Amino acid sequence: MSINPSSSTDISPLSLSIDQRLGSFHLQAELTLPGRGVTGIFGTSGSGKTSLLRLIAGLERPETGAIQLGDQVLLDTQRRICVPAHKRRIGVVFQEARLFPHYRVRGNLTYGMPTHAPDRFDEIVELLGIAPLLERMPGTLSGGEARRVAIGRALLSAPQLLLMDEPLTGLDGARKEELLRFIARLTKQVDIPVIYVSHDPEEISAIADHLVLMKSGNIVASAPLNHLLQRFDLTQELGGFDAASIIEGRVEQHDTRYHLTHLSLDERHRLVIPGTSAPIGSYLRIRILARDIALALTPPLATSYRNQLPATIEAMTTLPISPHSVELLLSVGANRLRARLTRKSSDEMALGVGKQVTALIRSVSVSHYS
Repeated sequence: MSINPSSSTDISPLSLSIDQRLGSFHLQAELTLPGRGVTGIFGTSGSGKTSLLRLIAGLERPETGAIQLGDQVLLDTQRRICVPAHKRRIGVVFQEARLFPHYRVRGNLTYGMPTHAPDRFDEIVELLGIAPLLERMPGTLSGGEARRVAIGRALLSAPQLLLMDEPLTGLDGARKEELLRFIARLTKQVDIPVIYVSHDPEEISAIADHLVLMKSGNIVASAPLNHLLQRFDLTQELGGFDAASIIEGRVEQHDTRYHLTHLSLDERHRLVIPGTSAPIGSYLRIRILARDIALALTPPLATSYRNQLPATIEAMTTLPISPHSVELLLSVGANRLRARLTRKSSDEMALGVGKQVTALIRSVSVSHYS
């Protein structure tokens, strides 16, 4: 099921150029973001993530700048245009659910709902799994339930863009993991762009398609997530992110005897991973850590490695922060994998750009399926 909460059939990208000073803090950002999928905004505390989100939402106004969503100019300080927050058709989910305590869940969902939105009420309630909560008061909800209701209220405002500001803050481990899986599925089913702010690399890795990296009020980089994770020059800036590769595979079959799932990466390359309940034909998003890839010059015959992929070394380097190891970028069909091994191993194997190797994959983590 795919839901487009907005009445617009053509989703356009968000572009912005803003300059704002708050005391000694200076935020300068120039971006064009994709019109589909999830853009993660990542940075340490104080990097400007939430400030940027509030400017997009219209909750704050920069000294100078412009923001445009599709054909609509939301802000242009030079032309004295500033569309109020409630007219921007942007849904916002804050760190706290911020539900009205005197309204039941149903009342919270319908508050401020446009006249055409009731047609989607049942559909969104089903998508969020909150039908059993409709007659309850917010004070009786768990943290995860309250966040889902807040997401539903944002979606029922018929937004053209959904902003999520640290939506998992304050949840314990189990509830946080459950809601993260839910949001990952939701963002594949709701056909509007999502901007997801977090300081947690695990959250970003699980949910984002595109990544904006911020530091001290500036944009360090903006590109598809996997591209940035494979850039050797951003290793220090991506502190907290494990060096990894994120790819998708199509579920081909389930081995019920050994509880394994077989994935197709392309016509030539296959992976076997721990068993999942993903439907045949669906796509799994998987993450492979650089440290979980070993290399061999020829495919080993007697080994416990189930996953052996033919690869070509595209690039390799030694980073100042880790002089004992070598970082490699491997070409595996249309996919790219980042690997790491010791310099001694690299020298002994006479590795170099263009060399054919076999990538031995120890383990794979699964984010979600679509």
